[in-house]
Amino acid sequence: VKAIDRLQENSEILTVVDEHDRVIGARRRDEIHRLGLRHRATHVLVFDLAGRVVLTRRGLPNDSNPGLWDSSVAGHVDDGESYDQCCIREIKEEIGITVESTPERLFKIGACAATGMEFSWIYRLVTGKKVEPDYSEMEAGQWYSVATVDRWLRERRREFADSFQLIWERYRDQESTLS
Repeated sequence: VKAIDRLQENSEILTVVDEHDRVIGARRRDEIHRLGLRHRATHVLVFDLAGRVVLTRRGLPNDSNPGLWDSSVAGHVDDGESYDQCCIREIKEEIGITVESTPERLFKIGACAATGMEFSWIYRLVTGKKVEPDYSEMEAGQWYSVATVDRWLRERRREFADSFQLIWERYRDQESTLS
């Protein structure tokens, strides 16, 4: 079943964008990655009411960052879909939570090598709902305190996806300026 899921995922049609995140076309996911074309994604940092964040470990069959720890939710924006629509869809698909409105938008990361040429909007969701990870999408999902994630990134950085490292550092910088 996972091989079929991977084939379907590779044939997904995603929006291709220029250096300013303007739509210039659409192509299959596998072609976009193979050719290094700019495209769109969303990442969601999901926190519980105690302030812990859920991190997910990417599936081993993934073509990028297999087995590495990543955002609570991450996914490509499909062709014809907005960042916000993608965010809501991916939260439901990856962790089983239905949200009625778009979570808080935190910031946008530009397309670069570390992001796999993805422009990414980063969102934050605080919820008391039960997280139910879809293990066809990931290897693991676990709650961690912010201090644990900070320490883990300092001590075991290579265990995290490059894009998550950028996202977490920017998130923590933003949080420290608000405190």
